[in-house]
Amino acid sequence: MIEENPDVLWLVVVGFIIAFVLAFGIGANDVANSFGTSVGAKVLTLFQACIIASIFELAGAILIGSKVSDTVRKGIIDVNQFNGSEPLAMAGAFSALTATSIWLIVATFFNLPVSGTHSIVGATIGYALVAIGSKSIGWATFGKIAASWVISPLLSGLISCAIFLGIDRWILKSSSPLKYGLIALPFLLFATIFINLFSIFYSSKEVFGMADFAWYVIFGICIGASLVISIIEAFGVNPWLKKKILAESESAEIPSVRFDNEAGKDEEKETDEKGTHNEGFEHASEANDEINQNGDTKNKETATITISHEEKKTIDTKPRSESTRSRTRSVLDSVLPEPDDSARSQIQDDPHSAQLFKYLQILTAAFGAFAHGGNDVSNAIGPVISLWLIYRTGEVQSTAQTPIWILIYGGVGIIVGLSVWGRRVIKTIGENLSPITPSSGFAIEIGSALTVLLASNLGIPVSTTHCKVGSVVFVGRVRSKEVVDWSLFTNIVISWVVTMPITGGISAMIFAILREVM
Repeated sequence: MIEENPDVLWLVVVGFIIAFVLAFGIGANDVANSFGTSVGAKVLTLFQACIIASIFELAGAILIGSKVSDTVRKGIIDVNQFNGSEPLAMAGAFSALTATSIWLIVATFFNLPVSGTHSIVGATIGYALVAIGSKSIGWATFGKIAASWVISPLLSGLISCAIFLGIDRWILKSSSPLKYGLIALPFLLFATIFINLFSIFYSSKEVFGMADFAWYVIFGICIGASLVISIIEAFGVNPWLKKKILAESESAEIPSVRFDNEAGKDEEKETDEKGTHNEGFEHASEANDEINQNGDTKNKETATITISHEEKKTIDTKPRSESTRSRTRSVLDSVLPEPDDSARSQIQDDPHSAQLFKYLQILTAAFGAFAHGGNDVSNAIGPVISLWLIYRTGEVQSTAQTPIWILIYGGVGIIVGLSVWGRRVIKTIGENLSPITPSSGFAIEIGSALTVLLASNLGIPVSTTHCKVGSVVFVGRVRSKEVVDWSLFTNIVISWVVTMPITGGISAMIFAILREVM
């Protein structure tokens, strides 16, 4: 029994500390992807996003997390290859934890959304190759995971595009967005609830006392529950919601940001060739920056900017020096098109439909957090689960189950990471990559959540980062190719490509050192 061996006790103690750091990094990076669109669309404040994450991330990790963590812990490598070499298996788990923690913290510092799944898989393969060689790798499982890394952003993007195009055609561009939005709301709510309930109940039948239920029984239960909720919404909530939106519209309380260029057209003609411009554009930019920085929807509600004759001012039109450029801008700016700010300013929802989709996006954000809890949270704490189980049992048991308290421990670390450092990657996903509105945010959330939940039920640890970024880029491209920051997207893709080699290399190096000193 390793439990009696003091030589490996330090691995367990330090490993759990590093596991919390890893969970912190996931919270700051990965979970930020789940709520980036909601915060970017000003549907949720960062504080509200943290509250929802605290509840649903933890619930997802507990209820459906063990299934995916077992895939990461047992499927990527053949753990039975370490039978008789349990201390080496513990050193490997420790190495994977440390390597993944380092990479996630570094990536978050540079505002890059990377995959916790990629990181932990790469780190696991790295130490396994040093310890035993290629025969220890479950290449069939790795092949499925590798394929999902390409398929998941494409599938998520296509699903989100299909949802958004339907919303755009039948609601946003209709003669009465409020009328048709209210008609569609119960159906959208039904689909959202059913998809998530069925996935949750079917994957965690034992937790909900449904172990003996056939799939079609669970299917019927979810249909019934979703139908009841949708009927209540249609006949109970819809009339109240319509009155609320119309009342807010009459009192000018519906959030709306518009840049009123009509007021300055006559004055604009009078500008001379020396660079005389309307100061209103500068004011508009400053107002928009203020909204983006503090994330307060109240500021956005009254941000109507007009350009008047009195605000005319001569400004220097020479290009600004390189020192004023964003530090995060890549050198690829010289060859890749920059996002068109004028096109971005035109990406907005009708105020009435924005109110409708605001509630749906909150719901999908909650389900997205649950999906993340069941997928990426459990992936990342796979090594610490291995570390603990080997220490407790003295054996590398592929049949040992994941303790719930470790899932809770990881969930707490993730919540702390999101609360303390989540704003960095939230801004990348929700604001910088492409502008998000409540309608597009809903399509992005439900498309990526559907993709992740389907993968979780199949036991395939896909990347929520890839799903979310794929949906943001696809929907942004459908709206207008000018509104996607392609240089930023290129940087994100590069960070994805180097994630596995970096974590694998760091993990292999740490393991090689530990093997010599143990």
